[in-house]
Amino acid sequence: MNVFQLSYKNLFRRKVRTLFTIIGITLSTWVLVTLLGFNKGYENSLNDNIEGMGFQIVLTAKGCPYEAATLMLKGGTGLRYMPEEMVADVASRKEVAQATAQLMHVEFDPNKGENGGSVVYLGIDPTTFAEMKPYLEFTQGKWFEQQTGNVVVLGYEAAELEQREVGDLMLLSGSEAEYEVVGVLKRTGTQDDGMIFLPLQTAQKAFNKQNELTMLGIRLNKDVNQTAFEEELYKLPDVQVVSMAQVKNTIMGLVSSAKVIVLSIAFIAFIIAMFGVLNTVLMSVFERYQEIGILKSMGAMPKDIFKMILIETTILCSAGGLLGIGFSYLFSGISEVAIRYFLPFAPNGKLILIDSQIALFAFVSITLIGIVGGMYPAWRASKVRPLDSIRSE
Repeated sequence: MNVFQLSYKNLFRRKVRTLFTIIGITLSTWVLVTLLGFNKGYENSLNDNIEGMGFQIVLTAKGCPYEAATLMLKGGTGLRYMPEEMVADVASRKEVAQATAQLMHVEFDPNKGENGGSVVYLGIDPTTFAEMKPYLEFTQGKWFEQQTGNVVVLGYEAAELEQREVGDLMLLSGSEAEYEVVGVLKRTGTQDDGMIFLPLQTAQKAFNKQNELTMLGIRLNKDVNQTAFEEELYKLPDVQVVSMAQVKNTIMGLVSSAKVIVLSIAFIAFIIAMFGVLNTVLMSVFERYQEIGILKSMGAMPKDIFKMILIETTILCSAGGLLGIGFSYLFSGISEVAIRYFLPFAPNGKLILIDSQIALFAFVSITLIGIVGGMYPAWRASKVRPLDSIRSE
């Protein structure tokens, strides 16, 4: 008796029920793989965003540190300003290896998109900014070298939105002056992709913020006690000290708490899948009560019947698991769009990162749990008495 072939054919005797069971397993696997991929993708994207800042410490005007972190990572409208003189004093301290002053400005442009949108401008010192972010590369042009002048560098997404190339002229929102595009950056997957960069003094003049800054990025010398240096900075009036390590730890702490909820949802999906398999296989056993008795009367051993039912369960779970993993890969982009829509803060980069380890873990897990769900029906089938089953209606 070919147990595998018999098990395979039995599944197609009730095609609709088998199909719905596989769909249930597929959905459970899809949910599991997507949630695990989100955990990994969110963490990696957040790490890349914070590392992409290029700073260990950021000084901003006094305010909520979480608002300051969001401002640095995504840009914002509730901007606060601090005097440029204070920034110069901090940058000159012996503990500081490099420092770069920045002025961020957000302007609403009614011509962006159907309902308008925000444009983020960043005034920078090109020398210090480029040194602290050496990973920034150009598809066209290069950084402007002067501190003044009507020139801009566009991030990758900003260049696509504005439809500008090197040598083109463009107007800034709220300004009548024309600015020449001197460089277009490559895609980085960070907040820099959506920025429009200007010389610092040009930005201060254009946005009427003379001698004011929104932030100072600081990188310390080696062997400097960062905690002690931060304590010194806390003494400065009207300045908010934001440690990027603390921001990362805080956000990752929140993500870790969310992981518990995510895994709970995945566990519930698993339980639903297991009971679906149990119901399908158990109904199949009851329907084939007489058939199983005849097989045993023809010489089939209890272990053969047990194996036959367990193989049916394994085929169901394997097929559903593979389909669920395939759907996770196929629709990860749609899932990511939905997550970005509902999340209050989503870092740049790929939010759902599905790799072979996640796929293998999900496949093995859903298969094992399905097999556990099929153990009882298999045991019931192996205990069928041939005489009783043949006499039954």
